[in-house]
Parts: sequence; structure tokens; C-alpha cells
Amino acid sequence: MAATATVTTQTRAPAFPPPPVSARPVDREAWIAAFRHVRDETERRAAPLSPEDQQIQSMADASPTKWHRAHTTWFFEQFLLGPHVPGYRPFDERFAYLFNSYYVQAGPRAPRISRGLVTRPTCDEVAAFRAHVDAAVCRLIGTAPEAALPDLVAVVEIGLHHEQQHQELMLTDILHAFAQNPLAPAYDPAWRFPVPAAAEGSVRLERGIRRVGHEGDGFSFDNESPRHEALIPSVSVDRALVTNGDWLEFMQDGGYGRADLWLSDGFVAAQAEGWEAPGYWRRRDGVWSSMTLAGMQPVDPTLPVTHVSYYEADAYARWAGRDLPTEAEWETAEREAGLDGAFGHVWQWTRSAYGAYPGYRPLPGALGEYNGKFMVSQFVLRGSSVATPAGHSRATYRNFFYPHQRWQFTGVRLSQVQSA
Repeated sequence: MAATATVTTQTRAPAFPPPPVSARPVDREAWIAAFRHVRDETERRAAPLSPEDQQIQSMADASPTKWHRAHTTWFFEQFLLGPHVPGYRPFDERFAYLFNSYYVQAGPRAPRISRGLVTRPTCDEVAAFRAHVDAAVCRLIGTAPEAALPDLVAVVEIGLHHEQQHQELMLTDILHAFAQNPLAPAYDPAWRFPVPAAAEGSVRLERGIRRVGHEGDGFSFDNESPRHEALIPSVSVDRALVTNGDWLEFMQDGGYGRADLWLSDGFVAAQAEGWEAPGYWRRRDGVWSSMTLAGMQPVDPTLPVTHVSYYEADAYARWAGRDLPTEAEWETAEREAGLDGAFGHVWQWTRSAYGAYPGYRPLPGALGEYNGKFMVSQFVLRGSSVATPAGHSRATYRNFFYPHQRWQFTGVRLSQVQSA
């Protein structure tokens, strides 16, 4: 039987990130420790799952746990070990085709929809792949010439944050798979959604120019820069997240059937998919329950609503006579006053389309495919979720999904532009 483990959340003191890349000299031991910490967290999250669990791919947007474990390992082999270790030989040359995701410049890759069909290599072989690459990376960090270390650890750093993104996907993807199982299995029977602090009122922002985007020595992805000026209207941003209880009122008022509340594409999606509640909600004998990482649980009206799409969030805001904040409004409110439940609960939809900041340029080479080529047809979410690993949140982080997607821990925070 597979082991059980309690999911890491934002309440745990992070042992990551490592020292800034710009630090001189580079602390080799700290970087090795950070590398091992993140790599171990991936294995800890996979530990409760059987080999059968790790093989399943329940939809095109999700990937098997085994694939996540292998892909994050291929990332280090492809972008770190191959270019920086003379004579490095891949663990298995066939793995590049199987475990490349979308890096066109890195070579051909298996179709995304077919990842669940890759029954070989086995989970044990993927574990051996991970162990081989882990040893090579630690050896490289420990023995590389001092002058080469800044460039090396810059790749290690992006690789670790990349792996943390996949750690979150491991949980959301297996939750989707388990939600299709008539037995409604629990990933972790002890898992509980964290209760946010009680919050009332709103953060009031006065109209003016603010600077948004990343600055400083800490890590950020390229899509968080350059830091730039943005015009903020006079706006109030709610301190509290929208709750399940709030959402039940929307449902009871016929919110899912009212075309006047919905964007046209959203209403078509809701009707076609038969949406009548957030994702994973199920009603039996008039009582709503939700599929969670602990299995089916009664819907708690006090907790933040989650697993809602942008279309649903937008319809709810219109029903409430409010707005979704822009990402600049969200970031400014968090920076200047703090937002309750900003991190570690749900990603919060904004009404900002995902696009490039003024002056943005992608990274050179295949790593430039990481963010830039996805800057179309998606919306930005801010904050972080209960599935986000500790140490992987910041006010400038730009997550992004298509407006119909709702298998992630996505929720809602409202705002309202004030009259002039």
C-alpha cells in the first residue's frame, strides 16, 4: 500500500529559496541543500501514490505524476548537465522525446495527450533517472570552477522554481484523476483546506501612478519584468476572498442559468459542460459535497470557493455588482496594505489578459519558450494556492490559465472602482 503524507502548504517555514545568484562568492553547500530540498519535495508528494496512480492522465490538460517526476529531471539534464558537463551522457537518450514538454528548440517530443500511454519507463526507472541526475547536479555544483558558478546556479534556480510549479500540478492533476474515480479515493486522508484569517472591509487605493513588476535580487520569472508604471484608478480591493457560502447564494439566485451575467463564450461553456456549481462539487439528497485531496468532504460555507473558471468568476462579480481586480490593482493592494488570504489558499483571477509587460523580452534560446509564447488568450491569476510549495510565492508572480479552466485551486477576490 502506498504511504501517506501531509501536503506542504504556505504555513510551513520555507527552506527555499537559496541565496541570491548575485551573491559573491556562491555558497555551494547552500545551493546543494536547496536543490536536494526541492527534489525531495517532489518525491514526498509522489509517495502516497501507487504506480497505477502515477500512470493515469485524466485529461489533456493534466499529466501523470510519473511524467512530472521525469520531466523535471529531463529539464536539469537538458539545460544544465548537457551544456555544462563535458562529455555528459544522458541517462537514456530516448527520454528526451518522452519527457520534453513544449520546448521546440530542444527537439521533438511526444504528443501531450499521449503522456498517459507511456507505461515504460516504469516508476522505478524514473526514480533511477532522478537519482542519476541528482548526483550529477550535486557533483557539478560542488566541483565547478568558481568563475562558472554564477551561470550554473542561475540555471539551477530556474530549474528548481520550474520543479515547484510541477509539484503544484502533481496535486491538482491527481485530484482531477481521483475525481473521475467512482470510489473518490483520498490522496491524503489528513489533508484539510487552511482556514484564512477573518477579514472585513477593503483596501482603498487612491488614483495615481504605481510601479508594478519585479525588482531586487530575489528570483522571478521573466514574465514578471520589466518593472514599469501603471495607472491605478481610485479602487477598493476586498480584504477577504469570496467564500463557498457567498457562492451558494449566487447559485440559489440562478446564477448559472442567467445569460445576462455571463460573457457569451462563458455561457456557451457553462451550458455545454453542464456547470451548475464549482468544479468537483457534487449534490446528493440536496446536500453539496466537494472532491478534495482528502476525498469527498461536505462543502464548508466559510472556506474560500475554489475550482472556478474565469468565466464563473466574471459572472459572479457581475451578479455581485462588483469587479475582478486588475493584476496591477491586486499587486498594489498587496504591496501597500496586504490582502488576507493572498497566499496559500487559492489563486485569484484578475480581469487582466496575460500579455507582455512594456519592454519585455524573452530569455535567449529554448528557455525563452518558458513564458513568452503563451502570452495570448489567457488571464492572469495572482497569489498562490494551498497546493503551492512553500517558498514559491511573491506579490509579482503572474500565473495564467485559459478562461474555461477550473481544475486548479482558483478562486475569487472582488474589487470596485470608485466614482470620480
